[in-house]
Amino acid sequence: MTREELINQIRLKQSFLCVGLDPDLSKIPPHLLDSEDPIFEFNKAIIDATHPYCVAYKPNTAFYECMGIAGWKALEKTINYIPKNCFVIADAKRGDIGNTSAYYAKTFFETLPCDAMTVAPYMGSDSVVPFLNFEGKWVILLALTSNEGSGDFQQLDTLNGRLFEEVIRKSKEWGTSENIMYVVGATRSAEIASVRKLAPNHFFLVPGVGAQGGSLEEVVQYGSNASCGLLVNSSRAILYSSKGEDFAEAAKKEALNMQTQMAYHIQRNNW
Repeated sequence: MTREELINQIRLKQSFLCVGLDPDLSKIPPHLLDSEDPIFEFNKAIIDATHPYCVAYKPNTAFYECMGIAGWKALEKTINYIPKNCFVIADAKRGDIGNTSAYYAKTFFETLPCDAMTVAPYMGSDSVVPFLNFEGKWVILLALTSNEGSGDFQQLDTLNGRLFEEVIRKSKEWGTSENIMYVVGATRSAEIASVRKLAPNHFFLVPGVGAQGGSLEEVVQYGSNASCGLLVNSSRAILYSSKGEDFAEAAKKEALNMQTQMAYHIQRNNW
């Protein structure tokens, strides 16, 4: 999906919501556990309920990889089931060099037809550029995350600013706003503006709104740009809004609630 196509979907659906597909067998409704593929059945119901209100889905591959071949099959079925007008992010956080990166890219851009994948930039350009060689695909670089340990490295001072700022400056040399996005955590709203100054035209993938306590208002205030420039992810708040047989309907209500808030911002800012 191109940048223009993504922006068109945001305008059409009046939403910049990304739904994280992080299925946890200990949390999904018990009645699904007797099905042949409970993970896929759960994801399928969530997708059916939420796709009118979101523009992207983000399966975190760890929730599937831990189940071995059954998990990979569920992941493949899930990705193929997502409507074609939705942006698909493989949240895999890969970050190796050379042919290894190239084969990771083939996995998630060819074998599994994802539009984007998350990549850790710690090893530098040769861990990122192989992903950028796939036309029409995106790299979503970890920039400023919302976890407690992010301060261990990301916010260390360097000669030219903090380390996450250096990551953004340097990575802009490898690609463009047409194929690179940045992960910027919603719970660090005071820092989102700093990232936006460094990357005025890039999209941000913003986790942390909802269950983690991030504020949509602050994300929009500090992180948006002239064309929105945001994909705000929600996982637990949508997936597990109910543990009963009404889980899909509850997920629909939560997604609709977020979409309604986002529509207000889209209209107010004339995106």
